[in-house]
Amino acid sequence: MLIYKIFRADEWAQLQADGSTPGAPVDIADGYVHFSTAEQVAETASKYFANTDGLILLAVQSDGLAPLEWEPSRGGALFPHLYRNLTLGDVLWAKPLPCDGDGHIFPDGVLT
Repeated sequence: MLIYKIFRADEWAQLQADGSTPGAPVDIADGYVHFSTAEQVAETASKYFANTDGLILLAVQSDGLAPLEWEPSRGGALFPHLYRNLTLGDVLWAKPLPCDGDGHIFPDGVLT
C-alpha cells in the first residue's frame, strides 16, 4: 500500500541533498515521520498546509517499511508513523502538490 508524505520544497531539497531526513519540524518534535494514507492525505493537506503552494507529495511503499507503526491520531484513525529517518531510497516518486486557492491538486490516482 502506498502512503504519502507532504514536504515543503526546501524539505524535499534537503532530503535529495542528504539522502535521508528525520522529517519536517513536526516530525522531529514528535520523534517519527508522519505519513497519511490515500484516504487521509487530502485532509492532512487541508489541515496543516492550507493555502500553501510549493509543496511536494512523496509516495512510499508501506510494505516492508520498518519500523512503521500504525497509531491512532485524528478521530482515532490509524496513521502510519516511521520511527527512523526517511531515506531517498524509500521514496517511490515525488510530485508537485500545487494549491489553486480552492485546495490542493493531487496527482491522478492518489485520492481514493
